[in-house]
Amino acid sequence: MKNLTALTDFILLGLTDVTEFQVVLFFFLVLIYISSIISNLTIITLTLLDSHLQTPMYFFLWNFSILEIFYISIFTPRILNSIITGNKTINFMCCFLQYFFAMFLGATEFYLLPAMSYDRYVAIKKPLHYTTIMNNRVCTSLVLCSWLAGFLIGAPAVLMASFLDFCSSNTINHYYCDTTPLLKLSCSDTGLVELVHSLLAIVTLKTTLGLVIFSYSNIIQTILRFPSAQQRKKAFSTCSSHMIVISFSYGSCLSIYIKPSAKEDSTFQK
Repeated sequence: MKNLTALTDFILLGLTDVTEFQVVLFFFLVLIYISSIISNLTIITLTLLDSHLQTPMYFFLWNFSILEIFYISIFTPRILNSIITGNKTINFMCCFLQYFFAMFLGATEFYLLPAMSYDRYVAIKKPLHYTTIMNNRVCTSLVLCSWLAGFLIGAPAVLMASFLDFCSSNTINHYYCDTTPLLKLSCSDTGLVELVHSLLAIVTLKTTLGLVIFSYSNIIQTILRFPSAQQRKKAFSTCSSHMIVISFSYGSCLSIYIKPSAKEDSTFQK
């Protein structure tokens, strides 16, 4: 029963078994997926072709758009295919690849957000030195460090989980291969894996959130000292979109992974 080589497939239950809701869900996801791809590609195209948008802020923005395209493409096409064909199986290798890229790209996003916050901090706190401080080398380094940090978070966690033994059931009560549903199926001792996952999550969330809070607390203090209401409004407008993205990113992550009840794990996460 504990022979890992005997396990070749998992079964992803998906979001729902109700046929009527699956039809609605399919068109809803198709609409969102296409809209997201088009909008992010538009951002990337405009920021690369328009000379007026060759600034650090838009450099981070098109990198964020690339990250978003990759991230949603991990889940959505697989879900849509499952709804159309009714095939809910996913082989072992694909499952752990999906799991890895979900963690890798998700962590990268959390490290890219503080880099974008720092850009806004420099722009508002030190506007006269902005172009000097946020030069091409610094911007490229911040983006590369974000991707590297994401990889260093995702790789060890997924590698450890891949060596676990799975037995008794191969049914994952989720629409993709995520940490909690996978570990529930293991007949190995998952204590060390859970500890590593928790530590990596805490380091990522605390580090990045701390940097974001530091940047925006200084930004807000600086803006409030502006003498003109028009200046304050303009300064806030350059940060508002980023603050909304930060709120959704951290809010959704905390609501999913800090769970009110162990009984609600699978349903609440989905």
